Amino acid sequence: MDDYNNLDAWLEAVRRQLGTDLALSIDDQRALLDLTRVAAHRSQRIAAPLTAFLAGMALADLPVEQRAAAIDRLTAALEAAGPVESAEPEGGAP
Repeated sequence: MDDYNNLDAWLEAVRRQLGTDLALSIDDQRALLDLTRVAAHRSQRIAAPLTAFLAGMALADLPVEQRAAAIDRLTAALEAAGPVESAEPEGGAP
């Protein structure tokens, strides 16, 4: 049996590899999953993990009790935003 079929075991293995005791609350997990859902549907699927990483880096200094709410605000803002314009010049990348 794979040791990482269980989410809690997986996250614990990630913490061990990173040498940290940081934990994700149930609210943090829900908020991040909502954020990645929006990112994947509003952009490309690969935007989901990259968006989660950016949010994590930007919000890392927030107190634990404020993280999920901050992620929820980001998710709501991204959902409410108009279509995302390509950063590439017309005709594609050079």
